[in-house]
Amino acid sequence: MIRRFCGIALIIICCAQLGAQTGRDAVFYYEQGREALLEGDWYAAAEAFLECLRRNPAHTGATRSLAEAYYELGEYDEALTWVRKARILARLDAETANLEASILIALGKLSEADVIVKDVLRREPYNRDALFVASELDIARGHPGDAVIRYKNAVRLYGDDRRLLVSLALVLGSLGDYTGAAEYIERAQTEHPGDYRVFYFAAYLAARSGKIAQAIRDAERSLFLRPSYTAARDLLASLKYRAGDYTEAITLADQAITANRKNISAWFLKGMAFWRQGRLNDARSILQTARNIDGEDEFVRAAYEELLISGTALESPERATQARYHFQRAADFKRRNLSNEALFEYRRGLRINPYADERRDYAELLRIQGYPALQLEELKFIVDLGKGSRPVNDAIETWTNRLASSLSRQWPVEPDEIQRHWNVAVFAIAGQSAFYHTDAGFIAANYLKDIMSHSRKVNMLDLELREANFAAAFRTARQASAQGTPCDYFLLVSISENERDLAFKNELFVARTGAKAAEWTVFRAGQDRLRNAALNSAARLEAALPFRAVLLRRNADRALADKGKIDGITPETVLTVIRKGRLELQNSGLGFKYAEADVAGTLAITNIDEEVSAGKLTRQGFFDVISVGDDLIIQSEQEKTTTSQPPPTAPASDPELRALLMTLRAP
Repeated sequence: MIRRFCGIALIIICCAQLGAQTGRDAVFYYEQGREALLEGDWYAAAEAFLECLRRNPAHTGATRSLAEAYYELGEYDEALTWVRKARILARLDAETANLEASILIALGKLSEADVIVKDVLRREPYNRDALFVASELDIARGHPGDAVIRYKNAVRLYGDDRRLLVSLALVLGSLGDYTGAAEYIERAQTEHPGDYRVFYFAAYLAARSGKIAQAIRDAERSLFLRPSYTAARDLLASLKYRAGDYTEAITLADQAITANRKNISAWFLKGMAFWRQGRLNDARSILQTARNIDGEDEFVRAAYEELLISGTALESPERATQARYHFQRAADFKRRNLSNEALFEYRRGLRINPYADERRDYAELLRIQGYPALQLEELKFIVDLGKGSRPVNDAIETWTNRLASSLSRQWPVEPDEIQRHWNVAVFAIAGQSAFYHTDAGFIAANYLKDIMSHSRKVNMLDLELREANFAAAFRTARQASAQGTPCDYFLLVSISENERDLAFKNELFVARTGAKAAEWTVFRAGQDRLRNAALNSAARLEAALPFRAVLLRRNADRALADKGKIDGITPETVLTVIRKGRLELQNSGLGFKYAEADVAGTLAITNIDEEVSAGKLTRQGFFDVISVGDDLIIQSEQEKTTTSQPPPTAPASDPELRALLMTLRAP
């Protein structure tokens, strides 16, 4: 009996010791994880918290902190799973609720986040984290002005809070209020002189306002305070690039690549720096390596393809290999009846490799879309390339006969008579850096220019894409006209992005006056976001510019215009005839100005072809002054000049701003 009692006592003592050991181990790993969080080592933090939870599955702090680590790693679904477990363990804990709201915002579940934030603020009206998350929610909804008001109210309560001061500065900077942004970031620097993160954001804001030298100093200060801070090193590399110190930018990029070979942003920066140094073969090699690491990075692929197009022979096998990527995608889109997507891929592939046999597939797709005359042009080009065949020759003969009665044959029109009536220059501010791709604006502008090369309405001028600032772009556009290259408008392109989202901003200006004509921003997320945003931007540019045509031929009261089905002409269209040389652009906005005395008559369209249309002329006034070369506009165009803007962009969040604000959740 005594022996049995002793045995039970020993078991109790051992269990107590084991329990104590288990509890001590869980606490040890939890504290280790919190230390890793403070250091910004999210991987080590996640490992420690998982080990803590393996020993004590009900550890509330570790459950919440694990969600925080996954949030910082961008694993939002996993973060949501763990934060909801934490909320079961601590339903009324405001810190956990705020974290769940932030995760929901990152997942785009804004309504759910709103419910949580309102509940926290109802219980704790001055909860600092809840006020911060509520402002983040305003940003996600595309209401930065509301966020500014909320942040300013919070700063009055917590005047020394690093996150609030920096967040307010970032939002003001995104709105172009650099003076206000500087006030709050300097206040943060005063309150937190040893915080490396404050100097990092100060560098970002200085760079955004164009103060590159100051930005470099702040970035270097951030690295001095924390030499291992990779975000500051990456920013410094981008700043060196913008300052023209490409050698130093390459050195910093190499350091980033050594630390993480899959750092595509560093590879991209290095390739762009080589490009700017004129080392085109090195640039192409670096970008090809980056493409092999991540074949889905569109900026890398677009830059690599541009180097192929501008720096290699047409017969280069490298061109054929890269073009094949687009042709395969085109064939896939075609099989799925996605004709517009297929057209883009065929055109991009043929831009890289004009000699490809897939040109015939492209010609066939044009026919399917209802443009046999364009198909015929492509078939003839195939023959000109020396790649004709019996099927191609037979198709040419067939469609030549079928189109014999077309308007362009009845009124003989040569292809070079079909004009693009708008001359537009496109620019990007030199060295402008998005969050992940240095000089992203240049690549996007080049991409858009390539897409617009297929426009029948717009002629994109062959000018240097990079300009130092708006004033330089304005000067270049005006000088182009003075030197014999007419320029009607110029377009400034800029990019804002994070890992998943992209904003493609377009600002259109009248080249003669520099006044803004229109502005629109295209937001896209996920795969092919650069392509889709550029395509949409191109479509909106074409839609924004007013309709304009020229009277090509006249025979009594019948006349031919150089616009047709492709340009949206219908048999009900009525065009106003303006005497040649009398039509002028408005000083600002989009539209024309002309005197009523310059209206010569109207052209009521009755027949349309792919590229031309014909109709009946009616003179205005007693004398018939209508002649070949007169301008044609939509009859109601003068009334619509104030409404010819692109459709307004729906409120949407700035991807770059959101990415930066999310980093401020870290302790």
